[in-house]
Amino acid sequence: MINFEDEIARFKPSLDVEEVEDAIVKSDLTDMSDIMMEMLKEFKE
Repeated sequence: MINFEDEIARFKPSLDVEEVEDAIVKSDLTDMSDIMMEMLKEFKE
């Protein structure tokens, strides 16, 4: 049987995950709502 307390105690996050997280937070991500807002603004002008 899996002892979850032992598994949690041994858990160490991957450095790759932390690097990806930093890259996502620092990048300018445009989503569909941003695109739609820009189109609506252009349409009104």
